[in-house]
Amino acid sequence: MSNLEKMNNVVLKGDVEAANYKPQQLTEYAQNPFIEALPPIFSEDDVLDRFMVTPRISEQDKQSETNIRYHVLKRVKNFIQPLPIHFEVERRLSTLIRRGYLARNPLDKSFLERIRALHHLREDEEQAHKYIDKRLNHIRSTADSLSIIGISGIGKTTAIERLLLMYPQVIKHQVYEEQPFNKTQIVWLKIDCPYDGSLSTLCKSFFKAIDDLLGTRYLEKFGYLNRVTSTMLLHMTSLASMYGIGVLVIDEIQHLLHAKNDQEEMLNFFVTLSNTVGIPTVLIGTSKAQQLFKGNFRQARRAASDGAIIWDRMDEQSEEWEFFLETLWELQCLKIHSSLTEDIKKTFYEECQGITSVAVNLFILAQERALFDESNEDEIITSKVLKQTAKKDMKIIQPMLNAIRNNDFAAMYKYEDIMINLDELMMNHKRNTQYEGKVKAAMKERQNTVVYQEQEIIGSLSVEVAAIGIFDSLSLSEILKVTKKVVEKAPIDVDKNNLKAQLIQNLIKLNETTKEKKNYKDAYKKLLPLLAIRENAIEQKIHPHEMFYRNNFIKRVLEELYK
Repeated sequence: MSNLEKMNNVVLKGDVEAANYKPQQLTEYAQNPFIEALPPIFSEDDVLDRFMVTPRISEQDKQSETNIRYHVLKRVKNFIQPLPIHFEVERRLSTLIRRGYLARNPLDKSFLERIRALHHLREDEEQAHKYIDKRLNHIRSTADSLSIIGISGIGKTTAIERLLLMYPQVIKHQVYEEQPFNKTQIVWLKIDCPYDGSLSTLCKSFFKAIDDLLGTRYLEKFGYLNRVTSTMLLHMTSLASMYGIGVLVIDEIQHLLHAKNDQEEMLNFFVTLSNTVGIPTVLIGTSKAQQLFKGNFRQARRAASDGAIIWDRMDEQSEEWEFFLETLWELQCLKIHSSLTEDIKKTFYEECQGITSVAVNLFILAQERALFDESNEDEIITSKVLKQTAKKDMKIIQPMLNAIRNNDFAAMYKYEDIMINLDELMMNHKRNTQYEGKVKAAMKERQNTVVYQEQEIIGSLSVEVAAIGIFDSLSLSEILKVTKKVVEKAPIDVDKNNLKAQLIQNLIKLNETTKEKKNYKDAYKKLLPLLAIRENAIEQKIHPHEMFYRNNFIKRVLEELYK
């Protein structure tokens, strides 16, 4: 099996929409189709609605048999609490995308100049990577870069994915201000840095992600085995510019430390992508990733031109931790509701150290222990239960947690994923307590509304059914749309289990229909590729001649003569 066939990484997918241009409040964003087609700038309420996932545990669930409640408890894994840092990341991402488009307005002649320059570079693809900066540096760039560095399990990837899904991923443009404007815009693209740190594999992941989105064949065309990495970089750069990619998110960048090739080469590519080609980048990684930028000021500056977000664990005395724990504590499924005493608060923090994923798992496992402990007939969560759970059920992570508890810097360096304060500058990152109070008040108010309760059910149900893993032909956004329809049609007092059963039935049908259509289209494309391309052009209201050109079946005569 070839390397291309082995590439089955799950790619985050969002919605595909037809362009709907909106008036802009800021003059610099006006008369730019790429910006005008984006959703309006999100408010704090929008972020609250999209982020909050509070699994529903009814009184009926709490009265169920022990073996049933064991399964109910797993819903808590989907719990997501909006925190001040989520609002900070959203603001950065929102400006990153829009400002990146300022110098890449497709109506501006510099946009065409950039495309033309990349076209000429491809003609000499073997040597082009050596002077790409020189050929493009006269074209201004407004793209910034953002680095998000944080401890493992703190929620970086979950947050960025939920934020990205607030935007459509692909926007189809046809007509702008009564003029033909055939463009496919990719608002965002998220890929993982390969575990071996290979730049070649990263490029192939990029091609595959676009192929999965658009049904193209760039991986086959540009990613074959004997391709030189620098050549693939050139094509990757060209595609990013041609499709107007709003932001490129690279997760797990600490894997670059495993690179057999020079790490400098990949970091230089990120700099070129942002600084020269004008594509904003978001680099996400654990604390190890900070080592990548220590030896090179240029890369450190470019990797954080819009600032670096250092995502540390929650402080025991902070409002955000207090509110996080209070909200989580309500998700009990035991006979008697255990009170959140000061002693339990202290023990809970001691055993999870303010790391969100550890806190959620500790809460679930402690309830499971209370469920099946014969000596705990009332199923009460006590400090003793929490300590036993951490010691026995979370034994594997105790060495890392001990290093954090004891501020053992030598041990922290051993477990670099938890070593957040590698630089003195990073130690000054503090939460905005005033903003925390605002978030807390807004959430308390929203929790009492019918609209919130409906959105809560939609969010938790969609996450639960998606986690089943059987809807392989549906994206998260498609599952969310179906969930919304099912919940909105149901009576307010309907049982959640009935809703879930109905939702799963609807999704099974939709999944099968989508799969059949995809299989038919794939077979159709293989047997009759030209007819399939013509049909695709008609669907998108594009002239078939243009689609034949895009798929390299024909060439443009004038361009060939010009060459």
